[in-house]
Amino acid sequence: MMESVGVYGFCGCKAKNKMKCDSRWEITAAETAPTSTYSSPARSLGDTGITPLSPSHIVNDTDANDAEQQTFLVVVAIDFGTTSSGYAYSFTKEPECIHVMRRWEGGDPGVSNQKTPTTILLTPERKFHSFGYAARDFYHDLDPNEAKQWLYLEKFKMKLHTTGDLTMETDLTAANGKKVKALDIFAYALQYFKEQALKELSDQAGSEFENSDVRWVITVPAIWKQPAKQFMRQAAYQAGLASPENSEQLIIALEPEAASIYCRKLRLHQMIELSSKAVVNGYRGSDTVGAGFAQGDKYVVVDSGGGTVDLTVHQIRLPEGHLKELYKATGGPYGSLGVDYEFEKLLCKIFGEDFIEQFKIKRPAAWVDLMIAFESRKRAAAPDRTNPLNITLPFSFIDYYKKFRGHSVEHALRKSNVDFVKWSSQGMLRMSPDAMNALFKPTIDSIIEHLQDLFQKPEVSTVKFLFLVGGFAEAPLLQQAVQSAFGDKCRIIIPQDVGLTILKGAVLFGLDPAVIKVRRSPLTYGVGVLNRYVEGKHPAEKLLVKDGTRWCTDVFDKFISADQSVALGELVKRSYTPAKPSQLVIVINIYSSEQDDVSFITDPGVKKCGTLRLDLTGTSGTAVPARREIQTLMQFGDTEIKATAVDIATSKSVKVGIDFLNY
Repeated sequence: MMESVGVYGFCGCKAKNKMKCDSRWEITAAETAPTSTYSSPARSLGDTGITPLSPSHIVNDTDANDAEQQTFLVVVAIDFGTTSSGYAYSFTKEPECIHVMRRWEGGDPGVSNQKTPTTILLTPERKFHSFGYAARDFYHDLDPNEAKQWLYLEKFKMKLHTTGDLTMETDLTAANGKKVKALDIFAYALQYFKEQALKELSDQAGSEFENSDVRWVITVPAIWKQPAKQFMRQAAYQAGLASPENSEQLIIALEPEAASIYCRKLRLHQMIELSSKAVVNGYRGSDTVGAGFAQGDKYVVVDSGGGTVDLTVHQIRLPEGHLKELYKATGGPYGSLGVDYEFEKLLCKIFGEDFIEQFKIKRPAAWVDLMIAFESRKRAAAPDRTNPLNITLPFSFIDYYKKFRGHSVEHALRKSNVDFVKWSSQGMLRMSPDAMNALFKPTIDSIIEHLQDLFQKPEVSTVKFLFLVGGFAEAPLLQQAVQSAFGDKCRIIIPQDVGLTILKGAVLFGLDPAVIKVRRSPLTYGVGVLNRYVEGKHPAEKLLVKDGTRWCTDVFDKFISADQSVALGELVKRSYTPAKPSQLVIVINIYSSEQDDVSFITDPGVKKCGTLRLDLTGTSGTAVPARREIQTLMQFGDTEIKATAVDIATSKSVKVGIDFLNY
């Protein structure tokens, strides 16, 4: 077990957004308290004296990434979606030409197959077998008894958003009820896309394309917390896309940001405007959009996908077209999967929850078939539809229900009192348009409510455009709801290739990651510190007397505030010295909160969210002063939090990873 050793620093008040400070502060090197209750940082320290070091401050380091800039022949972006996935690429010599991957084999009626379903199949021995349509079709053709041995997974990406305590050991449940490590599944999927993309690139180039020639971009929802983003990076390392030693080869892109980058380049013929003849915020319906962005124009991107809906607010800066984030990304689990859940609830109401649960376990392939049939009918739902929608029930559903209940599916429908769903003699559920629309309502209501909250914010009040993107944006019911709620506030725009917007934007982001110049921090970040105790200001229970000096423990020392603007390349600088000069591994715990006004790490809502490890192994041979200074630079303005550390005595630069998964 690592010995607990203190790290001391000095807090300079020139830094932006710093709390009032009483000059000195300290951090423990190894805190063993559980995340629910935090011990005082001071308790585990020895009797070493405190040494103030250089003030901490924020620097704008425009050259930070220049030295590491690698040259890649091609950028490949992978849009890893909840329901469907795909990749696109662009050669760096022809950045304007974005190639979307070859059309996939297979496909469903009424569903565009430019992307492939996010489905994966493992053999009974847990080896990767297939992905996408191939996985689904092979699984479908298996004998029902044999199918129970195979591990089939779909819609598994949502697990990363819904798991509060995500770790490298987090499990997923396959259709047959068996558990499998999430990291392995995500790595298998990314490895599959890597192989497909390299094969396509090699075919195009006429020679073998090396992985080292590729910069990879993986898209994730903006509302994902840092552990989920790190998990995706770890899966990509396991899949061989990049490595921790060459981390710059992989960029994590935020889905609505990617969509925003693409939308700002659109010309009028590439988009559909949900008609509004009135003048809105100074624009007429006849004005150009993509070509007509003015300096300072603000717009909202609503990225509505399978699992989540992400909302971002951007302002354009001309002439370069750089983007500034005006309000932190918000959203929630309001994707099109919500419609599937409502359909499942309807089936439970008609046939009984006990039967549906058993059917999913005993006939997993038939359940997949039923949901495919529902998906194509779901896409046919529209506000003005009058004729019913027919959903084919698999034969094994009808057969298994009769064995399970002792009476027919038709009998169940008559008994259920669900009068808007009928049985047709062709073996189909016949749903009225109102019944289908009712399945959409809870999800669409959540999206509209979230948007209404967003439009109340002062930063959003003068927005001129609202871009509706993502797979769910194709739904006429969602389009109509957004238009009727916000058509009088701004212009509602849908790109023509709405399902590929994120994919193409992610390629553009990989070609120029500096295009988004200013972001907003989603959370307040800080560390636990020790300040001089001030009578009347600090609570009595936080008093710690050490060598005759009165200290206040557990103070939350802010690195950055929630919703604070952070420019790209802006770094927060800190200095430390180990309590023991011989100590080579120093661990600092990082805390976060959704609130801005945090005083102590024990306040409600404050969570330990990660660990900063300063590893100085390999420098012990060098003569070092008694007070060894380690300078760290933490960068918040990117899609991931990054840090580097420099040992001043040896000028050794240490790669520091902030670990959000393994503390």
